[in-house]
Amino acid sequence: MSIIHNPPTLGVPPSYSHGIEVATGARTLYTAGQVGWDVNGNIENGIAAQTRLAFANLRSVLQSAGMDLKNVVKTTVYLTNLDDYPEYARVRSEILGTTKPASTLVVIKQLVKPELLVEIEAIAVAE
Repeated sequence: MSIIHNPPTLGVPPSYSHGIEVATGARTLYTAGQVGWDVNGNIENGIAAQTRLAFANLRSVLQSAGMDLKNVVKTTVYLTNLDDYPEYARVRSEILGTTKPASTLVVIKQLVKPELLVEIEAIAVAE
């Protein structure tokens, strides 16, 4: 389904892959950014709780397509505070385990609501 590309000239990153090649004919799902609010719009407190809920929300979208986090080949993550990165990375590693999609992380001024600290969007593939 997919091949990981971590060329030796770049070194092996600890929690993501430099590139993921997807086989022709695979189903592709592009998700909207998921944040740390629940179905009622209640926003979790703190980066760890928001990261967990954002991944749970992402998993719900994936499951609706018959996929799971192991199918994710690319993430784009938006953080509102660079100081939150270590805790975000810890929770991300806990949730994704050995799944290491290609990933981009951007620090931005603010998300749609000032209380939101992280937004995660993904591309997933399945046969």
